[in-house]
Amino acid sequence: MSTRRNGPITLLGLIALCPFLVSCAVAQERIAEVDAPSPASGAAAPDANSPTDNKWHFAFIPYLWFAGVHGTTGIRGFDASIHATPGDLISHFDFGLMATVELDKSRAVMPVDMMWIRLSDSKSLPENLVGLNSIDVRVGQFVLTPKAGYTIFNGEKFKIDALGGFRFWNISQKFFFNPTIFNGLSASQDWVDVLGGARFVILPSPKVSIVIAGDGGGGVASPDYQVVGAIGYKIKKCFILQAGYRYLDVDYRNTQSGYLYDVIQNGAVLGATFNFK
Repeated sequence: MSTRRNGPITLLGLIALCPFLVSCAVAQERIAEVDAPSPASGAAAPDANSPTDNKWHFAFIPYLWFAGVHGTTGIRGFDASIHATPGDLISHFDFGLMATVELDKSRAVMPVDMMWIRLSDSKSLPENLVGLNSIDVRVGQFVLTPKAGYTIFNGEKFKIDALGGFRFWNISQKFFFNPTIFNGLSASQDWVDVLGGARFVILPSPKVSIVIAGDGGGGVASPDYQVVGAIGYKIKKCFILQAGYRYLDVDYRNTQSGYLYDVIQNGAVLGATFNFK
């Protein structure tokens, strides 16, 4: 296995891992409200927004991921090495839609993450062909990660959720060669990987949450995993801002079709949580 994966895999092993969890800031708000003493009685009073009130709660978390991209992609034996740092975002990121929704009741949690992006690199380097100067690569990526889980520990300042689910991938690629060959190549692939993980929420104050989370697994791809760290700050009761870092690694190889997608995406994440009863 490539050494570029050793650091995140070590962290994955330490935390047992889970899907993208900036949405954990929702739990920070609700737990803080449950633990806050009632001004009248001095005792803990249940709040309508707490996860222990046995009611369904919904959160919507749009976010922006300023990711760099590096790895190898290939179609029918034509492989290209791509590298775009977060600083290259404007020139390599075409467009995207990113959001997480979470439904929870009591200790049950159901986060669903969706990401649809278009990436491009006009100066990709050919890896296995002589005579090519560069390859213009266009990649479309749709990733859907539904999860279901259970809060196995819910303390005053610390919370642990265990989750499981799957990640659905749809990847489309287009190659345009310099000098021109075949007027370019294009192909797309769909696959599903089974995942398991965990998320850890630390609550240093009623307004601040710190999340360390991730997921790991595989199926058609091996490996398929991600690691997330995020800090949330509650602006209002129903509005939380988050900032953090996300690392996503997938290695998909279809030898029959000659399709390769061995790519790492990593970079800063900015998001906001809107809580609804």
